[in-house]
Amino acid sequence: MNSLDSVFESLRAAQAELALQNRDKKDRALDGVIGAVNAGRKAILAANAADLERARKGGMKEALLDRLLLDEKRLDGIIGGIATVIRQEDPVGRIRAGWTLPNGLLVERISVPLGVAAIIYESRPNVTADAFSLAYKAGCAILLRGSQAARESNRALVAEIKRGLGDSGGVPGAVELTPSESRDEVDEILGARGKIDVVLPRGGRELIRRVVDNARVPVIETGEGNCHIYVEASADMRDAAAIIENAKLQKPGACNAVETVLVHRDAAAALMPVLAGVFAGRAELRCDARARAAIGAALPEGLVLKDAVSEDWETEFLDYILAVKTVDSLDEAVGHINRYGTRHSEAILTGSLRSAEEFCRHVDAACVYTNASTRFTDGGEFGFGAELGISTQKFHARGPMGLEALTTIKYRISGSGQIR
Repeated sequence: MNSLDSVFESLRAAQAELALQNRDKKDRALDGVIGAVNAGRKAILAANAADLERARKGGMKEALLDRLLLDEKRLDGIIGGIATVIRQEDPVGRIRAGWTLPNGLLVERISVPLGVAAIIYESRPNVTADAFSLAYKAGCAILLRGSQAARESNRALVAEIKRGLGDSGGVPGAVELTPSESRDEVDEILGARGKIDVVLPRGGRELIRRVVDNARVPVIETGEGNCHIYVEASADMRDAAAIIENAKLQKPGACNAVETVLVHRDAAAALMPVLAGVFAGRAELRCDARARAAIGAALPEGLVLKDAVSEDWETEFLDYILAVKTVDSLDEAVGHINRYGTRHSEAILTGSLRSAEEFCRHVDAACVYTNASTRFTDGGEFGFGAELGISTQKFHARGPMGLEALTTIKYRISGSGQIR
């Protein structure tokens, strides 16, 4: 018997119970979780402080430490996300379509829970609460496999979640945290055919590739974020610099942070000096020859400027580094994005409606922006309250995944004695 078999069995039993609960019961249970997380703030933050101290001693870079961090504001965000999930309509039992056949049979397509989900994720302890709340409202049990970096934070959060569910008449067994962070556990989850209905990887390239390449259960693939912003000459350059600043610096360790700016040759002279001033002392610029020349000889104090190399175009830095490449046309920008992008989030900054339409039509990505930061690719920002991750695949879930990503369909057919 594998080490997780008993966990799989208890999750399956809990999901069967949860699937029969109506919206009022599920919302009451989630409200109980909000109360427990509120009451357990001190313990959760103390656990997170221990994780942060261990990560710093281990040499984790600053942008990734930010992913790991919990503070009062972020706990407020976790609670606000659960509250938003409570306010959303229950997706379970919703009739998506219905029609009557010539023989009189009524066919209805109905949303039902996917079943037992597993999420394998790195660092971010907020994912623990986000994934749980979405799964619970969607009628799914969920197995959480966090990383060693967030071990104490995840344990503290799950303890409060279970306490809140128990105190409010919910189903505490519908959420479980794997007992360790060993690689063997991941292999067990990926091989749990018939025990786990879907697995979601959320993290870097290595984790995602490992899950996709080795899973024997269905996978909803979330992708790394090698995101781009393309700037045309018709854009307002100060607005463009502010958008790029936000997309890179507001949270450089996020998957929706911009990694490469593509600047049209006619925009380079106006944009690059402004951009150099914005990033001086704050982030490293890796520029091709034309972008570097457009900055001019007088470099702002504190600017770290390097020559871009070909590997930079395919790199998700997750750090205070921005690559800049000059292009001769919109077609060249689109070609670069479709070659090096990860189908996550891409943006064009332009004053031309035609260019915006062409960009949106030709760029292959889950989210395509016009004159806005890529940082908005987020379940909370999209009004979902929380998210399971950003799907970069093209099946039933794409982009920020909310409640509907954890539902599937059942056909209900009603007759009056028909035979074939």
